[in-house]
Amino acid sequence: MRGVVRRLTWGLADQAVTSLVSFVVGIVVARSLGALEFGAFSLAWVTYGVVVNISRGLATDPLAVRFSGVERSVWRSAVARSSGMGIVVGLVTGVICAAVGLTIGGRTGAAFFALGLVLPGLMLQDSWRFAFFASGQGGKAFVSDITWALALIPLLYVASQGASVTRFVLAWGGAGVFAAVVSGFQAGVLPRVGLAWRWFVDHRDLGLRYLTENLTLSGAYQLKMYGLGALAGVAAVGTVRGAEMLLGPFMIVLSGVGLVAVPEASRILRRSARKLALFCLLLGGAQALAALAWGLLLMVALPDAWGEAMLGEIWLTAAALVLPATLSVAWAGFNTGAAAGLRALGVARRSMKAQLWASSFYFVGGVSGAAVGGALGSAWGAAAATFASAFVWWYTLRIGVRERQHKDSLLLVTRQEVPEMRST
Repeated sequence: MRGVVRRLTWGLADQAVTSLVSFVVGIVVARSLGALEFGAFSLAWVTYGVVVNISRGLATDPLAVRFSGVERSVWRSAVARSSGMGIVVGLVTGVICAAVGLTIGGRTGAAFFALGLVLPGLMLQDSWRFAFFASGQGGKAFVSDITWALALIPLLYVASQGASVTRFVLAWGGAGVFAAVVSGFQAGVLPRVGLAWRWFVDHRDLGLRYLTENLTLSGAYQLKMYGLGALAGVAAVGTVRGAEMLLGPFMIVLSGVGLVAVPEASRILRRSARKLALFCLLLGGAQALAALAWGLLLMVALPDAWGEAMLGEIWLTAAALVLPATLSVAWAGFNTGAAAGLRALGVARRSMKAQLWASSFYFVGGVSGAAVGGALGSAWGAAAATFASAFVWWYTLRIGVRERQHKDSLLLVTRQEVPEMRST
């Protein structure tokens, strides 16, 4: 139990830094650029989220499932290959983003071009974080994100002098690249880009399904934002993003627990499949209650003056979105309990199907809501979709646990029969 608490504490502390960085960057950009350019920055931000999920699906998710708690020499070899895969993902997507930016032009194009320049380093930094948590070295992940936060201080100041969306993307990304370099020295592992293909081949049974799962997750969010921008304008994207930023402190809990959820679920599964189901229910329920508590606090106790101080002109429209955004995040937190259990079970085929259904619900709900009611309609549509997806996630986990219990029972019978046959 002490080990679980220690690892969870590092996960929460690390995510606290990450969420604080996201929150501060968002506030500074929103106040410096206004709704239109902040909308362009938000589109680059959600694109970064898509690329992160591509990298995690191919590189760090298989690492967490298959190399958590292994011997250090085995871990180092695996991390060298998985971090190389992260760099390759960053290089390929970086070229695509830069090309898209040059093609579309304008403020949004400038944001995408700048993002393309920093994506390889950002993917490397993210791969180091998950590698550290897989080996129980959460403190090193914390140092990595603290480095990112400290490097942002002078870079954001420089970017705010003659502020533009390009300057802010490069400041945020440049600080992340510096953190990636520091993390490499902490790990003492040299990324092997040349072995990225070998990593892909060895773990494609998990990687391809996790890639599909992660892409549909972040892709649905990104497509919803693109659809919202097309139907209601880029400023509406900034409004939704502003409401999401108000939930940033709770996201510390959600994402911090997520960093250690799969390794802990894997450890519990080794003892009992039934205990895994209980663990996932407690995990998801606790996160849902925490989200509801934070959202209620925002609606009741946050003065308008404070909201305006944080978000500027965006506060006037973002305040109305706090309730649906809170419900959406609460159900998402509840569903992550089931998702962690499915990852621990290693049933990538089942978890992929559940994610496909959930992402479809989310995209349809968010875009149809945007068509009906703009930013507010999109927020309520996303909340309803996240609620509906809960049934899919928990039903899928129930089937996975039953299959594992049946498999364990057959294995136990086989072990009992072998000695009897030998004695005979």
